[in-house]
Amino acid sequence: MSGARKGRSVANALDTALTTPSERILRECHSLYVDNENDLVKIASSLGLRLLPPRKKIIVMIMGNHSAGKSSFINWYVEEHIQKTGVAIETQGFTFITSGRKRESLTGNATLHLYPHFRPLLEFKGVTDYLSAEISTSKQKKFSLVTFVDTPGLVDGDMIYPFDVNSAITSFGEQADLIFVFFDPMGQALCKRTLNIVEKLSEKCGDKLRFYLSKADEAGRETDRQRVMMQIVQELCRRPGLNKCGFEMPTIYIPNPQRPSRCVNQIDEVCETIEKSINQAVQKTLDQLEKDCDLITSTISNKLAQDRANMSYNKSSRINSFLCGLLAFFLPALFITGFLVTTFAPEELDTLVGEGLARVLYMSTAVVMYLWEWIPEDGQLVSIIVFGAMCYFFFFLARYFAGQGYKTLTKKEKKNLMECSEYVQDVIKAKKKRLYEEYLQQCAAEYDF
Repeated sequence: MSGARKGRSVANALDTALTTPSERILRECHSLYVDNENDLVKIASSLGLRLLPPRKKIIVMIMGNHSAGKSSFINWYVEEHIQKTGVAIETQGFTFITSGRKRESLTGNATLHLYPHFRPLLEFKGVTDYLSAEISTSKQKKFSLVTFVDTPGLVDGDMIYPFDVNSAITSFGEQADLIFVFFDPMGQALCKRTLNIVEKLSEKCGDKLRFYLSKADEAGRETDRQRVMMQIVQELCRRPGLNKCGFEMPTIYIPNPQRPSRCVNQIDEVCETIEKSINQAVQKTLDQLEKDCDLITSTISNKLAQDRANMSYNKSSRINSFLCGLLAFFLPALFITGFLVTTFAPEELDTLVGEGLARVLYMSTAVVMYLWEWIPEDGQLVSIIVFGAMCYFFFFLARYFAGQGYKTLTKKEKKNLMECSEYVQDVIKAKKKRLYEEYLQQCAAEYDF
């Protein structure tokens, strides 16, 4: 895929193009997370949860040695000359190529605002300076649902990169939905740096990797191509992490009517792989939407259940505090009242407080006076000290239980939680069900519904 392609006019505008069902479903799912007052991100944030809104497009990272045709493939897919191509190391950093409302180029910080999922890249010193995005208005093929990531051309030897290129590409690959590895037949296919990164990616996300022999029309005769492919496969299989069965490596090249070739071109299979990943992304997004809804509703249920438990505990603590406080003040009062009652003659007390109340006072203090008379005189002082300590202990317990209450939700807070739960259950989940039906109607027969 060497050589620069002739620049083409800007493709059809995004606003005037028809929206595909998959694109509409991904956009609606994204809007449920961020685009309204009761979006899921705000609801989750109020509950102490952190949700990332789903991406509207899949991420396809393309890696390989320099001059492997990565940028040329992107230009061919988009049908617009966006990335520089040639035999030199044209791509020195990471470039996002995505569709938008107008042709624009973004720098590192703006790119990270556009793709917050890639903020972990800030850990790699120097990557931000070599991060950019190219926005195109093209709607060719499935480009409206795809974001390509063009990676630096990889070489061996003394080549110095301005950042840890191996770790950065691995981090990009973990975030991507697909990883295309381009091997060219022009002598650089066995780049050790490329193989090292591929082996590392295979350990973490091997299901995303797809291998292609690019520039297959430049490999000479069929026997030459087969020899190159055998060399690549043998080198890959020498790596323990890549020695797997079912290995495939289609041959691809940019079709050129002016240079017809008898080489089998499987570049359409690349497009089919991208389309399949888009369909899987729609399913994953809808499934994740349901999981996030369940997470929010279960968190709300747990909060309300915890609040009920807190209210029950607070009620128990208040009762214990009241009982201990009552004992702390009632016992000394009863003791003092018993001594005061004994200072009055029965007739005087009847006259002073009435016959009925006087009888109650005599009965309630009789036990106290009996216990007091039962205590020897030399032990009465110790008894008073012990009695005072016991009353203070009850007072301490009363204060302890009074301070043991948990914070509970107000009526307004509980009402808001219930409204959020009902909104997620009745509105969000209903929309999710409708979107899933719309998606399935694209492929399933009408009588299946």
